Amino acid sequence: MATRTVTHSGRVQGKVALVTGAGSGIGKATAILLASERGVALVADISMDAAQTVTNEIVAAGGRAEAVALDVSREANWRQAIEQALKNHQRLDVLVNNAGISYAKPIDEMTLDEWRKVMNVNLDGVFLGTKQAIAAMKKSGGGSIINVASVSGIKPSPTASAYCASKAAIRMFSKTAAIECADGKTGIRVNLVTPGGVKTPMWEKMDFFQGMIAQMGGTEKAFAAMEGEAASQKFFTAEEVASTILYFASDESAHLTGTEIVLDRGHTG
Repeated sequence: MATRTVTHSGRVQGKVALVTGAGSGIGKATAILLASERGVALVADISMDAAQTVTNEIVAAGGRAEAVALDVSREANWRQAIEQALKNHQRLDVLVNNAGISYAKPIDEMTLDEWRKVMNVNLDGVFLGTKQAIAAMKKSGGGSIINVASVSGIKPSPTASAYCASKAAIRMFSKTAAIECADGKTGIRVNLVTPGGVKTPMWEKMDFFQGMIAQMGGTEKAFAAMEGEAASQKFFTAEEVASTILYFASDESAHLTGTEIVLDRGHTG
């Protein structure tokens, strides 16, 4: 594994940031970037092994990080995670609600359990995290909550009904939370990063994509097959999404709340 070197530009210097789903994909890229900008990355994932691996990578590069075991669908887990942050660092400045799952199934083939599992992780997880973070951030005079939605919450995607519904709900929930926090003069900002297709391991867990990998002869070739000729259809990297999350985590966006940045190369119009 290549060792990354921290940049020391300090855009989130001293800020304590908890990132969910940080064992891979967007969450991993975000935790690494926040740590490289002199933040303290609390690397949260349902897999403690994955969280610890990313934490070790950050520390090896000279950054500050701590692994956190977190099932975002369980409120007790959230309480423990926030308590760990406050005990070890006395504050929570940034929360990135990134953890998410999806099933690629037609509506008439999806089970109620599968529907509920997507909602439990994608939507309940954002609600629980936002709720717990608001309580913690009020104690220190403010903070930044960044929720990761998807253009699938703007434009429907066949066979992704639960995912689309959960991401659409995240968008409205986040804007409501932003108004509540602003009206309450809490100093807490709530913003949205809404990406289009991103090259992450989530795709590899879907049956249809596994079939494409086998047919095309590799993951990158499968991604290429899904991309169209138009530039607007090209996939983003996790690092590109992380750079937008960093903006909302930093004081550069201190004037923004209830704001959504859509990363779709103009695809949704």
